[in-house]
Amino acid sequence: MTDDHASRAAELLKEHRESIDRLDAILVYTLGERFKHTQAVGRLKAEHDLPPSDPAREAQQIARLEELAKAADLDPEFAKKFLNFIIAEVIRHHQKHKQ
Repeated sequence: MTDDHASRAAELLKEHRESIDRLDAILVYTLGERFKHTQAVGRLKAEHDLPPSDPAREAQQIARLEELAKAADLDPEFAKKFLNFIIAEVIRHHQKHKQ
């Protein structure tokens, strides 16, 4: 590989990594915002003695996320696992409010 190709590859690598870093920040802030809302839902559920989980809503959300994943060219199984992980964390927060 010539020095020119190596420097171009290094520049492309740097650009990809900068994009990844920006996307990671977006993901973290987005999850933070999402959890603010789900925590508010948890407090509301606790105040009104509602169950911490809603299986029908969860199933609807998983189906919706699978469709979004397909449209985004993301493995739907990965998206489903990711949402299940988030839902489990939300339920854990909601259960803390009930105590």
